Amino acid sequence: MPTILAYVETRAGAVRKVGLEAVAAARATADAAGGGEVHALVVGAPGVGAAAGALGEDGADAVLVLEHPAFERYNPEATSAVVADRLTRGGYRLGLLGSSAQGRDLAPRVAGVLGVPVVTDVTALRLEGEDVVVTHPIDTGKVIATLVVRGTPALVALRPGAVAAGPAPRQPRVETIAAVGDPAATRVVTTELTLGTSTRLDLGDAPVIVSGGRGLRSAENFRLVEELAGAFGNAAVGATRAVTDEGWRPHSEQIGQTGRLVSPDLYVAVGISGAIQHLAGMRTSRTIVAINKDKDAPIFKVADYGIVGDVFEVVPALTAAVRAARSAS
Repeated sequence: MPTILAYVETRAGAVRKVGLEAVAAARATADAAGGGEVHALVVGAPGVGAAAGALGEDGADAVLVLEHPAFERYNPEATSAVVADRLTRGGYRLGLLGSSAQGRDLAPRVAGVLGVPVVTDVTALRLEGEDVVVTHPIDTGKVIATLVVRGTPALVALRPGAVAAGPAPRQPRVETIAAVGDPAATRVVTTELTLGTSTRLDLGDAPVIVSGGRGLRSAENFRLVEELAGAFGNAAVGATRAVTDEGWRPHSEQIGQTGRLVSPDLYVAVGISGAIQHLAGMRTSRTIVAINKDKDAPIFKVADYGIVGDVFEVVPALTAAVRAARSAS
């Protein structure tokens, strides 16, 4: 039975959603292969181990905790050394992590140290005998490729939101581990972490995303998107590349091939035509609702629900309906 290592990403001492998803995906993969243990690796500053017990809720049998002041912020060289060392020492069949900004930096570093294969932006995976089989969008999301990853350990980085973190309660054993070498002596040092001041959820963590495109006509009209996101109460705001290039919204909100890759439970596209590069970043969302006055807009080809109409009439009505539904529940 396979043993799988899940790297649990943290930020400012807190476990991120992509970290929980890595543990949940490891649990589901191990169970589907007939059982096996899931070990969660948590690396951070002193105190980060307080989250260890909670990882059992997502299926971790063991939690490996490394606390050191040098890991207060992401330390790429030292972290990759730790992950590579644990994968080797533990004899793991598979290493899982999130395909976040940090994960896309960390995964190839670890693969380079170990000389093993790595696949990022994975939307599903399973074990078949000695092989790891994954699905991975290519050609700007127009094709979903099935890849067989051979070699041990294999490294897989999951698209945020592709795997839902769900309860699979365990009582994990907690083990304190040591760093590899001196983590404070690395060549690359992260000197500052700037967090957004918005109280709204990060795009990678939000179960609902409301995105706007050029159909909104101006930056001022993005208040419609903001209000709809606020009505949901658990939504983040996204935008297309055209919108961020125009300066209507910050580039941190851009969704697409050259922006954020997201897979929320619900994606609402407001005034978005559906350019290929934008679809590449959101077409794996579980439910897609598109609002556009052009009935032939490409976005409707991937939408589960489409509303053909003027966004300036439809969105306020939808916002009012969402607020009414929430107040009645």
